[in-house]
Amino acid sequence: MNIADGTQVASHIQHDKPRGLARWLFATNHKDIGTLYLWFSFAMFISGGVMALGIRAELFSPGLQFWQPELFNQLTTLHGLVMVFGAIMPAFTGLANWMLPLMIGAPDMAFARMNNWSFWLLPPAALLLMISFWVPGGAAAAGWTLYAPLSTQGGMGTDLTIFAIHILGVSSIMGAINIVVTVLNLRAPGMTLMKMPMFAWASLITAYLIIAVMPVLAGVVTMVLTDRHFGTHFFNAAGGGDPVMYQHIFWFFGHPEVYIMALPAFGIVSQVIPTFARKPLFGYTSMVYATSSIAILSFMVWAHHMFTTGMPATAQLFFMYATMLIAVPTGVKVFNWVATMWEGAMTFETPMLFAIGFVMLFTIGGLSGVILSVAAVDIQLQDTYYVVAHFHYVLVAGALFSLFSAVYYWFPKMTGKMYSEKLGQLHFWWSLVWFNITFFPMHFLGLAGMPRRIPDYALQFTDFNAIASVGAFMFGFGQLIFFYNMVRSIRHGQPAPQKPWEGANTLEWAIATPAPYHSFVVAPQLEVGDNGVILEMKGGEHH
Repeated sequence: MNIADGTQVASHIQHDKPRGLARWLFATNHKDIGTLYLWFSFAMFISGGVMALGIRAELFSPGLQFWQPELFNQLTTLHGLVMVFGAIMPAFTGLANWMLPLMIGAPDMAFARMNNWSFWLLPPAALLLMISFWVPGGAAAAGWTLYAPLSTQGGMGTDLTIFAIHILGVSSIMGAINIVVTVLNLRAPGMTLMKMPMFAWASLITAYLIIAVMPVLAGVVTMVLTDRHFGTHFFNAAGGGDPVMYQHIFWFFGHPEVYIMALPAFGIVSQVIPTFARKPLFGYTSMVYATSSIAILSFMVWAHHMFTTGMPATAQLFFMYATMLIAVPTGVKVFNWVATMWEGAMTFETPMLFAIGFVMLFTIGGLSGVILSVAAVDIQLQDTYYVVAHFHYVLVAGALFSLFSAVYYWFPKMTGKMYSEKLGQLHFWWSLVWFNITFFPMHFLGLAGMPRRIPDYALQFTDFNAIASVGAFMFGFGQLIFFYNMVRSIRHGQPAPQKPWEGANTLEWAIATPAPYHSFVVAPQLEVGDNGVILEMKGGEHH
């Protein structure tokens, strides 16, 4: 499509913003679809959070308080699935939809109608997951990993979960194809690949990961489905199958999946820290290479989740060293973020607080990951609360904190309003303190040998569990501050200036605030510095 073609521009200009329900149902505008993704992911975040509070309420003290063990396992399973596929992944896709075209000077996402479809697949999939609680036998209870033989034996809820995963996977793949084609083909003149903002790089690499591994997940859950209903024996040892094969295939998807949730977070933090440090990102090129290295290495470490399955020592050594190797590009990133802040003229608005909180806590999560990479140690800590603590430091303090940072950072551009800085700061400090009170004690529970996914536990684990449960409820209530701040600011916030952050100099801050419905009707001619810093912009009609 030749964007600079006059007829194209004319048709764009006649095409006004639709009104009412039709605007959202038939949305093809990247900003509307991004908004839908973000609200959907927040709704799923709240429902996944309610399940987490159900888990922590049960674990407040020993003995069975509220749920039967069956329901407890359903809550742990659905909490994981909803948070991963319903909250975190759609939130990053929503941000990519919103910001990528603005950051690279594209008129919209490459495939506007496919974009609509990729979003509208999500609500029915979420509905399938939610209603599975009420079907005979209840929801899937095999853990979010759906390990065989638990998943080959469950009730109807497992089938609903498998169909939901298929639909969510199709949605992810379509969203990813859209991101790849948009970034590779629709950049404005002057915006070369090595001049793109880091968020665009992170989104591009993540999209490739999604296209590579979502079909693997689809394959393995389909094998579970045929084992359940069509007499195959992929994972049934009695029929010549192998339940460990499920783990191999699942984690070949599952480990890159961890980086599908982490790489966009790296991209966001690489935008926010330079803005509030008022310095260009330190080591832009090494950042791009580190992001790509992490993506490639993520395919080579899957079996570190399986050190207790009886694999030969040689394989354990390979996966141990490969896992440790991932710490190198990750360390490069952390070094670059710290070096960017070094001697910068830093201010600590809410997006920066969440970005620094991310760097600190993600580093703790990374270090406990390096500890778990040691096979001998992992065999002791496998399936204990140490593992739960580790991945919540990576995913809550990692993915979630970076998402909060992004929403506060781009909120003025999205809505044209300023959020309440006081409430934002309160939200950060509240979340930071209660997050640590919730998840840090779990390291000690795990080291003392408390297994995960159990509704009852021995008396010696009581105190730390009580602390973690109180922390979880306080952390959960803190997210209502965020919700209140956003809704109140959208309605009654102060009008935002075009560039609310002094150090922000990527392309999205060069257009009006709030971002116009059609941003770049004619592609701008750009002169771009490192990390997408716009040195000069000529032309580029938007209205």
